[in-house]
Amino acid sequence: MKKTFKLVGLDCANCAAKIENAVQKIPGVTAANVNFMTTKMVLEADDSKMDEVISQATAIVKKLEPDVEVKKA
Repeated sequence: MKKTFKLVGLDCANCAAKIENAVQKIPGVTAANVNFMTTKMVLEADDSKMDEVISQATAIVKKLEPDVEVKKA
């Protein structure tokens, strides 16, 4: 399953790379991509783990970039 999210307030390419690297390490994630230019995060994970992956990915974004808001695209 693939889900896309808008990272509102993402204004740093290095921060986007840090978020992408951290999200890719979440158990169950098959692919993660954070595009700084479009401020979008695309997650791919097993259907059964998607809710947990989204929860952990959102927590990672908040930890690394507290001012960034994660919204469904």
